[in-house]
Amino acid sequence: MPTLLMCFDAPMQSWGIRSQFNSRDTATEPSKSGVVGLLAAALGIPQDADEDIQHLATLRMGVRVDREGVVESDFHTVQNVPNTEGRNHRTAVTKRFYLADALFLVALESDDAALLQRLEDALHRPHWPLYFGRKAFVPARPITSRGLPGEHHAITERLIEEALTLHPWLENQPNLRARQRLNPDEPTAKWLRTITDADPLALDVELRHDHPLSFRPQQRTYAPRAVQISHVPLTPEMISDPAA
Repeated sequence: MPTLLMCFDAPMQSWGIRSQFNSRDTATEPSKSGVVGLLAAALGIPQDADEDIQHLATLRMGVRVDREGVVESDFHTVQNVPNTEGRNHRTAVTKRFYLADALFLVALESDDAALLQRLEDALHRPHWPLYFGRKAFVPARPITSRGLPGEHHAITERLIEEALTLHPWLENQPNLRARQRLNPDEPTAKWLRTITDADPLALDVELRHDHPLSFRPQQRTYAPRAVQISHVPLTPEMISDPAA
């Protein structure tokens, strides 16, 4: 079962799953709807192409948190906000949350190898600009490893669980890598959190309401998604791998 591996690295990211009116939240890792939206932009799929969106959402997703981010917030002023009757436009202040300094390994598993190859090609040459939740939050480095000397291939034959356990650590900050090499048993850096699509009937699953059904403006629709949260050890092999 092939798996497409992606690197989500940016100074700021936003993965809202419960945003309402003047308060826009963010999850602490990429949401299924956010990843599907990014893939749709890469392929050039419009917002009203429900069948294409739903097909992408069937891909099994897993995320490994290679660097936990910090949730921050800022305020935005929005003008010409109507009241419930559509009149008396006013200026409103909204509070928006984002994730700062986070780094993720995102994996997509499918038995359709051709689809994964199309996705890798599209991420390398996207139809529309790619960003992590907001247009200002652009990737800090390539999402796939294509074209980077010494990197692993973006598509592996490993299942998601194996890929998340064995793939080299994506951390590229020399001080953090050096500290982990010198202190391999440091408790705060020994385990990496993982979030993986799971069977809804399995034990110890958590529901996330972020499985996209439609991205139509004013008619966005989502279904619940079962995920399993676990941790994998950060091994010396993952740290010393020259591809990281």
